[in-house]
Amino acid sequence: MVLKDVGETAKSWTTRVEAKKKRLESVKGLVDGVIIPTDRIVEVLERLIKTGDRVVLEGNNQKQASFLSQSLVQVDPQKVHDLHMIMSSISRPEHLDVFEYGIAKKVDFSYAGPQSLRISHMIEDGKIELGDLHTYIELYGRLFVDLIPNVALVAADKADSNGNLYTGPNTEETPTIVEAAAFRDGIVIAQVNEIVDELPRVDIPSSWIDFIVVADQPYELEPLFTRDPRHITDIQILQAMMIIRGIYEKHGVKSLNHGIGFNTAAVELLLPTYGESLGLKGKICTNWVLNPHPTLIPAIESGWVESVYAFGGELGMEKYVEARRDIFFTGKDGSLRSNRTLAQLAGQYAVDLFIGSTLQMDGLGNSSTVTKGRVAGYGGAPNMGHNPGGRRHSTDAWFDLKTSDDPLARGKKLVVQVAETFQEANKPVFVESLDAISVKDQAKLAVAPVMIYGEDVTHIVTEEGIAYLYKSDSIAQRREMIASIAGITPIGMEHNPKTTERLREQGMIALPEDLGIRRSEAKRSLLAAKNIDELVQWSGGLYSPPAKFRSW
Repeated sequence: MVLKDVGETAKSWTTRVEAKKKRLESVKGLVDGVIIPTDRIVEVLERLIKTGDRVVLEGNNQKQASFLSQSLVQVDPQKVHDLHMIMSSISRPEHLDVFEYGIAKKVDFSYAGPQSLRISHMIEDGKIELGDLHTYIELYGRLFVDLIPNVALVAADKADSNGNLYTGPNTEETPTIVEAAAFRDGIVIAQVNEIVDELPRVDIPSSWIDFIVVADQPYELEPLFTRDPRHITDIQILQAMMIIRGIYEKHGVKSLNHGIGFNTAAVELLLPTYGESLGLKGKICTNWVLNPHPTLIPAIESGWVESVYAFGGELGMEKYVEARRDIFFTGKDGSLRSNRTLAQLAGQYAVDLFIGSTLQMDGLGNSSTVTKGRVAGYGGAPNMGHNPGGRRHSTDAWFDLKTSDDPLARGKKLVVQVAETFQEANKPVFVESLDAISVKDQAKLAVAPVMIYGEDVTHIVTEEGIAYLYKSDSIAQRREMIASIAGITPIGMEHNPKTTERLREQGMIALPEDLGIRRSEAKRSLLAAKNIDELVQWSGGLYSPPAKFRSW
């Protein structure tokens, strides 16, 4: 045993605590307790944030800490620069302006839909150093391992004078971000819409928060999951009928997550009509993990839905959620309690099915939303769109995908990709090689940004039919199955009519006719609501759609 010399200087084990104290002391003359004056926010940020810091900025795909992001872009790059930004979603112009102005240097993120084109160009021009693309849960996990933030900038609805936060229906990722910084001696700043004497409930305690600042306007909230039924096409209705009949009914799917899209909105609006005609109420689609989709209102009102756990809120659905507390997770005040981290875990392990859309798919079923010139990222799709090897509980739908009599054989999560064979501008969805492969080199990524790997995809649905990929026993057969439903795309042109007939006979693929579906019956008249106004009527006036969705 080697003993320390008596005269040796003792090592300090509280350097992070001491460094934080110095930062807090640097702004004492600018703040009033925990309250930062709105007009002093830029100066405070310049003192609290140090060059090279890891800064996690709340900007998920709905709620944005927009006042703080607009303030960060105003700091002097001579005082603060080379920041390492961590954002689940790059959604606003200033999220990239901080790189243009030299304030930030590196970024790790999950999703960049609205800014996907710009970030692609900036990476190519060397203006951004890309750490990596992540799923949401993956990025959140790294906040507690190797991306521990020095500063967290978040948003809440209200605060009291002590700094307790009320996040209301849009809690989303806020607790996760705050905890990563607060319990590692980082600085936590929350923008709030107002400071009140008494909060409806405390979502994040003041002991986790260093400062609050009243924003000059409410944080931005995007109605990301609102789909106007007016835009649902007959093709999407046909796909929805196949999904209900050929997947949900076939496998007895009761717990599920729907991705964003008109095709899944069509499914939700067909449950009270087409689903009802098949006698499926109570047999499918009872327990959901998803945001409060307005297009789910008719199914809720018709008694199809038992529970909904949400990643976040949805603008205009607040009063409806409060009035349907038997369905949604709510606080004592009646407002929605959402949590993106927990919803992602539920979507990964607890549901039987994930269904989502894609922009490109190759002949083996690998899919990606990253295409040439656009670095869109993933969001939560890869997390929910794979078969978790750690799952141990069994349900009827999961067990139904067991394809072996081996005593150790397991079931499988249903991962469904739905797409029309061609996008707008006549771009084929099914391609020989994903653009993600070339984007990998352009963005200097170690791994190609594939959203969902073909080995995890159990079903593909196009307007041509369904491929039951979980039944395939070889790569060659998988490619044949995909080609049979890929239309006249490059992959679809490979199909052999005789092979297609054989696959139909074997139940490896199913065309609408095989499911008892007449293509001529796939009409908008089947939708339980055909426009936003009818959704409002279904809700009894509780749903208040954002102005851009109002046609009256």
